[in-house]
Amino acid sequence: MVCFVLVFVGIAWVFGEAMGYGSGYVVFAIMLSLIINLGSYFWGDKLILTMSGARPADRNRDFDFFTVAENLSIAAGIPKPKLYVIDDTAMNAFATGRDPQHAIVVATSGILERLDRRELEGVIAHELSHIKNFDIRVLLIVTVLVGTLAFLADWFLRSLWWGGGRRREDRGGGGVMLIIGIVLAIISPLLATIIKLAISRQREYLADASGALLTRYPEELAKALEKLSGDREVLEAATNATAHLYITNPFKDKNFGAWFAGLFDTHPPIQERIKRLRAM
Repeated sequence: MVCFVLVFVGIAWVFGEAMGYGSGYVVFAIMLSLIINLGSYFWGDKLILTMSGARPADRNRDFDFFTVAENLSIAAGIPKPKLYVIDDTAMNAFATGRDPQHAIVVATSGILERLDRRELEGVIAHELSHIKNFDIRVLLIVTVLVGTLAFLADWFLRSLWWGGGRRREDRGGGGVMLIIGIVLAIISPLLATIIKLAISRQREYLADASGALLTRYPEELAKALEKLSGDREVLEAATNATAHLYITNPFKDKNFGAWFAGLFDTHPPIQERIKRLRAM
């Protein structure tokens, strides 16, 4: 996470030098990132719920969801999160929020209807582990930094197109930093996305292990993941911006087998996750 922030600042510095703004561009980039982060920190979960079309869970209608979340929250030593349901027969779930005191767990009606109680415990324990480990905050910040970096890169290229790079030429010492800036503007959003997805995949493994320790029964999460892997229905409420939040890839992308393609996966392979759980 620290390395990611340092890379962000370093790239912003290169953009500033290439355009002739120096360290002032870095200050601007940091301020912009802070403003966007604060907005996401306080209102990001509400935006995600709106995008997902989730409704508040009903205790009578979603009884197992409520009681499982209550019992496991006590075991995890965190407040029970707010519970929401997406009315979709696809099987999936995710957690969002900024900390254990302001957390939300969302499940689809499909996963609530088709998993038995023990399997549902495994899934909810996984999501509560994301909350307890502060994964929801880490992924929120990383996602915002990636978006901000893409914005800065786009702005840099547009500024060059409209003559913003002349400041660098006026100050002398032109070409090298400008070339480096152009290269970084092209590749940095892609590299940042790869880093974000790598962080997301590692946090999934951690949440699997932490959730299994919480229930003391890794097999229930392994069985749930097997059922989820067999569900080929795409979750219509999911978007590219929220796909990494879910317990499994909501788009059900095919695995093409190439290591390069794996760099852009939002989740680690389900079979590898199941294998690790059954080795615990």
